Amino acid sequence: MTAQGIEFVNVTKHYIDYSQGKTPALKDISLSIRKGEYVGLLGMNGSGKSTLAKLLNGLLKPTDGKVFINGLDTANIEQLPEIRRLVGMVFQNPDNQLISPVIEEEISFGPENLGLPISEINRRINWALQVCGLEDKRHHAPHLLSGGQKQKVALASALAMLPEYLVLDEPTSMLDPTGRKELLEQLKVLNKQEDMTILIISHNPEDLVQADRLIVLDHGSIFLQGTPKEVYASAKLAELGLDTPTVYQLINQLGSNGYSVPENVKSVRELVDYLCLQL
Repeated sequence: MTAQGIEFVNVTKHYIDYSQGKTPALKDISLSIRKGEYVGLLGMNGSGKSTLAKLLNGLLKPTDGKVFINGLDTANIEQLPEIRRLVGMVFQNPDNQLISPVIEEEISFGPENLGLPISEINRRINWALQVCGLEDKRHHAPHLLSGGQKQKVALASALAMLPEYLVLDEPTSMLDPTGRKELLEQLKVLNKQEDMTILIISHNPEDLVQADRLIVLDHGSIFLQGTPKEVYASAKLAELGLDTPTVYQLINQLGSNGYSVPENVKSVRELVDYLCLQL
């Protein structure tokens, strides 16, 4: 077990279905996520992605096995407050996460519960608003915002806790293309500049191209994992009905014709720039 990072050790999670008995959502999952990594968790609906996310900060407990965050056991109730400070969560539907009538109050809720000085609370609020592009909305009511703006408020609330690990479950599902692009750029900046570990969960492969590593789930088991280039080059992905992002379709085609593209090329623009330099 690593002292720093996330560790799943032989984790199984069952749900009780009174018509069918125990239904396994996750089956004997073992994986490690290092501090500072940007990890994408990919899979179709029902693959176990959201269950895995909820195990990360103790919202769910494993039926078997252990989950550790920086060496802390999520099954230990005395360690849960520190685990939940370390792990920030952003859920698919922000309406299930927002509780305050004013955005500024929503963002301050977590830091206030930590007993921080007013000056530090205000610093965190201002920083989270700035990162999420919500400076002009701080006195607005969350329920009057669009779905995409609500998602940004949920993200700002999580960021105000300064988590070491940020877990986002289908965070682009309510965003338009512009909002989606902005959010994914924000996550890249948080990972690179703030050294925040990112775990983004999605059924949309396009959301995960910036990840350092992809983990593909299928029916509660790890089906495939590797770098985006490795995963999106695998013929196995099509077995799950998952599409290959446009940039990796192009990279795969180039590879089949004998042209190798570096791992750090992760967008069509980067691919065009790289190819132009080779001319």
